[in-house]
Amino acid sequence: MGQVFLLVGFSGILALIYAMMAYRKVSGFRVDNERVEELSSIIHRGAMAFLNREYRWLFPFVILVAVLLTWKLGLPTALAFVLGAMCSAVAGYIGMNVATKSNGKTAYAATRGMNPALNVAFKGGSVMGMAVVGLGVLGILVCYFLYRDPSVITGFGFGASSIALFARVGGGIYTKAADVGADLVGKVEAGIPEDDPRNPATIADNVGDNVGDIAGMGADLFESYVNSIIAAMAIGVIVAGGVGVAYPLVLAGIGIISSILGTVVVKVKEGGNAQAALRKGTFLTGALMMVGAFLATKFMMDDIALFWSVLSGILVGVLIGWVTEIYTSADYKPVKQIAQATETGAATTILSGIAVGMISTVVPVIMICVATLVSYKFGGLFGIACSAVGMLSITGMTLSVDAYGPIADNAGGIAEMSKLPPEVRKITDKLDAVGNTTAAMGKGLAIGSAALTALSLFAAYAAAVNLQAIDLSNPTVMAGLFLGGMLPFLFSALTIQAVGRAAEKMIDEVRRQFREIPGIMEGTARPEYEKCVEISTGAALKEMVLPGLLAIVCPVLVGIFLGPEALGGLLGGAIVTGVMLAIFMSNSGGAWDNAKKYIEEGHHGGKGTEQHAAAVVGDTVGDPFKDTSGPSLNILIKLMSVVAVVMAPLFL
Repeated sequence: MGQVFLLVGFSGILALIYAMMAYRKVSGFRVDNERVEELSSIIHRGAMAFLNREYRWLFPFVILVAVLLTWKLGLPTALAFVLGAMCSAVAGYIGMNVATKSNGKTAYAATRGMNPALNVAFKGGSVMGMAVVGLGVLGILVCYFLYRDPSVITGFGFGASSIALFARVGGGIYTKAADVGADLVGKVEAGIPEDDPRNPATIADNVGDNVGDIAGMGADLFESYVNSIIAAMAIGVIVAGGVGVAYPLVLAGIGIISSILGTVVVKVKEGGNAQAALRKGTFLTGALMMVGAFLATKFMMDDIALFWSVLSGILVGVLIGWVTEIYTSADYKPVKQIAQATETGAATTILSGIAVGMISTVVPVIMICVATLVSYKFGGLFGIACSAVGMLSITGMTLSVDAYGPIADNAGGIAEMSKLPPEVRKITDKLDAVGNTTAAMGKGLAIGSAALTALSLFAAYAAAVNLQAIDLSNPTVMAGLFLGGMLPFLFSALTIQAVGRAAEKMIDEVRRQFREIPGIMEGTARPEYEKCVEISTGAALKEMVLPGLLAIVCPVLVGIFLGPEALGGLLGGAIVTGVMLAIFMSNSGGAWDNAKKYIEEGHHGGKGTEQHAAAVVGDTVGDPFKDTSGPSLNILIKLMSVVAVVMAPLFL
């Protein structure tokens, strides 16, 4: 078994070597345009300044929790917690650093054609993807070799989850405060286009793309990735001993190798389809993973039953991404219906988007149910956990594709602000459009994986406290169920209010600059970009504290005062409403966004019309839905579940 762990460790090291090589390749690309370099540098400094301040805020929190864990559960769990937090933070730092260096290089590469631009953007994204899986696998292996106890390794997942929640909430508040301010004052009031250098909030908006969609998404998938493996190990040791511990790690190792091979084929010919190139890489990764999972199951297990559990996770992950695309892409009917609704004003636009978001929950939830039932039939609770591992095993590839999106988006903004030729903007717009679709699909995968990971962690919690069933005739269980069902709504309200408050400050600042700085609208005076960046940074850091603490404190209080059964009810209620709300918010927000873009392409009157104004209002409502509250709910349900698993000994 020792050789198996060494091979898994080798795959993790291979992922980090690949990330380092991709980083060097991106860094080696030279930009011969001063304005592009300057804008890229401003965005880079703003993003890294936010991340540095966020980590400084989180350092005392990590130390405090580590001290409490040492007191209550022992030093090994506390050290695993610190290591998990560090790995998550390092992955975020690496991803943010390279992404904000890749944006200007992608814009300049677009002057040479589609393939060089796609290559730089995807290479930049793949650094994040490979850093996440490499650090995740190696971190878990270090914890396991030190303590040989899967229950201690849950501390690693707790550390990863804590950082992820603050990164997601803080990043979401930052990016949407800037986005709402830039859109409402710039587009609607001043009538200037997106990414126009005259808009004081445009740099903060571009910084926000990285803060939310690189650091936030990376931390989210890092947390899902490690927690799915940890939950499978915790259940596997009970079901199958040492083989049960090794099997999820082997699946993760195969996923890393498959992802590396998948990234190699992402190339596009001049005038070719970037979407098809990315899809080809993803499908190859998935196919290799299926073959590898079959062989691993055949050689490690008594029969291949568990393979069907893993396969259900892989297939459902891909299908949820595809269904998300149907509800959020302008190529399909739902988004066109929202665009049609703009003919009668903002109210009907918002109603139409809400309806699309609600109906979009149906198919993903049915798929999650199918994956749960199929995986349970073939492998019991261990099967459900392996299904989640299967879905997340190709995170190296899926996160590379996700992280490519914000890089392409920033490249378009830099091309616009630095007045590169129109054909360059055409290429960056094509890459950005593909990035929007991949981002929506990534959010779908994140939600699906969150549901299965939370179910796996719930199973691990049930095993830890010997919870045989949730008795609905028990009033404390019902109280826990109702409290759990309410928490995602409270959490969403807090994050939406936070975006609203931060956006108000941003709107006031942008209006002040238009009013007080002569020459901005004529393009002869430079706006005070840094003031807007500072507003977003301060608001995000202050507002992320309460929602973050809510997720950690509530399970502990319910477990202590109402008991382990009530905590089981709390987790069940939170998983059900959290998954529904996350799908609804992410998809309605994505649909409003693409309905606006569809109108900007010239449909229903195009830019500057009443229909466009209605679409911008819909998009503005959808911004905190799709980029703050919706994605943060994924982490809420996983963090609450992992807190329950870690703290389980205290509730017995």
